[in-house]
Amino acid sequence: MTKLMEWVLAAGALGAIWLALLTNTVENSLVKDHFKLLLLSPIIFVVLFGLFSLALVLYRVFTFNNCDEAAVELQKEILEAKEDLKRLGFKFKE
Repeated sequence: MTKLMEWVLAAGALGAIWLALLTNTVENSLVKDHFKLLLLSPIIFVVLFGLFSLALVLYRVFTFNNCDEAAVELQKEILEAKEDLKRLGFKFKE
């Protein structure tokens, strides 16, 4: 099962539960007491998902590791490629 299918399945299950509570298919006194919160719950979930995503992206940016060895290796490969291109007749503006 792909990740997309997992997300669609989870969203569908939550949507079915929300719709059942909204249409009073399931009798529950808690739903009657907090019906406005039930109506706003999709908006609340979207906002919470956005905050979680923002926090995750910021965390991964702040904890991103530098790869000094890879940077040196990449610079060497760039110089080798420039030398190969110069040998083939390409002229660089410097």
